[in-house]
Amino acid sequence: MAANRDSKDHVQTVEIRGHIIDSLILPKVLDVITSRGGAFRIQNIAIGQARSDPSHALIEVSAASEEQLRDILEQIADHGAVPTATHDCRLVAADMDGAFPEGFYSTTNQRSEIRLDGQWLAVDDQEMDCGVLVEPAERRARCVPMCEVRTGDQLVVGHTGVRVFPEQRATERQMFEFMGSAVSTEKPKGLAVREIARELQRTRGSQGRVLLVGGPAIVHTGSTEHLCHLIRGGYIQVLFAGNALATHDIEQALFGTSLGIHMERGIPTEEGHEHHLRAINRIRRLGGIRRAVETGALTSGVMYECVRNNVDFVLAGSIRDDGPLPEVITDVLVAQREMRRQLHGVTFCLMIATTLHSIAVGNLLPAWVKVVCVDINPSTVIKLNDRGSFQTVGLVTDVEPFLRSLVLELEHTASV
Repeated sequence: MAANRDSKDHVQTVEIRGHIIDSLILPKVLDVITSRGGAFRIQNIAIGQARSDPSHALIEVSAASEEQLRDILEQIADHGAVPTATHDCRLVAADMDGAFPEGFYSTTNQRSEIRLDGQWLAVDDQEMDCGVLVEPAERRARCVPMCEVRTGDQLVVGHTGVRVFPEQRATERQMFEFMGSAVSTEKPKGLAVREIARELQRTRGSQGRVLLVGGPAIVHTGSTEHLCHLIRGGYIQVLFAGNALATHDIEQALFGTSLGIHMERGIPTEEGHEHHLRAINRIRRLGGIRRAVETGALTSGVMYECVRNNVDFVLAGSIRDDGPLPEVITDVLVAQREMRRQLHGVTFCLMIATTLHSIAVGNLLPAWVKVVCVDINPSTVIKLNDRGSFQTVGLVTDVEPFLRSLVLELEHTASV
């Protein structure tokens, strides 16, 4: 129950609460303490007797120096370990635009609070790798990205007066609990598809918002109509993609090809390599995707269904884009800002066949948003977990069989 410490060590007592055993929070905290050269003594621990009962532990943390102790406390704070001797957070005014003060508190994607005038305030717009901007007069705190900082903003510095509430295992069986967060080609895909279908139905029934992050492989693999079915059925409320998905979707709608390959015959068409450019050019001449739908020039496809069914979409540009299409946002900071705005109310995210967009969106999502990543490449899910999007579960499979099975499952459950 204790690790040896010298009487001259610097000491601080912390507490952790919640489902600290089955969510492995307690062993994570103890591991951080010892791996950073500190020691611990568990002063008191109360373990819940039932799955619905929370647990509580008081842990004495010691280190050889004040600096080492501060480093340990900062690391275990991200796991919800809060010093029992609480103090208000420290605020420092930004001295320039676009940069935090030195020593700023770097946020996680987990629910957080800051202590102001002796009271704890929830931090809004939770997102990893941001700072915390505090408006004392309004008694409001929110995450703010570095580029949005303005001179004079009051920002939290250090970990004092900040507490984090790690996502804990629910007391009831959670969706995809059988899958865990590991990635494997051996997982039962049929069961996973049924769980995803149920989550889509639950979200639609609760008037929630589902975000789909999609790559051009949706079009290349012949999955366009499957995704259109989901949009028409009201299962998707927001689409995040790049120039490529929209371009090849429109190319298919206008010319029947994707990257010049005929989608029905599966063979290259004469001068088909020009079709994506001609599709972009036609949409630009018409004034954009929405205008193309309104004038009847675009009558099918994913982008057509988004416009017709009032599905919000954000197309974020890339240095390698042709054109791009008029709706593509070419300024990455503007694209990030619009994506953050569209994430409000999203409770479920489905990422399909796009590594870069999936990682980018994962960085923006709070930890309590359920995320399923479907990709033929297992490294996409591994990268998401490595970068902190630990709530992501992965399904390693090709796009078309997955979307086809998902549509069939939704149709089956709707008819029962």
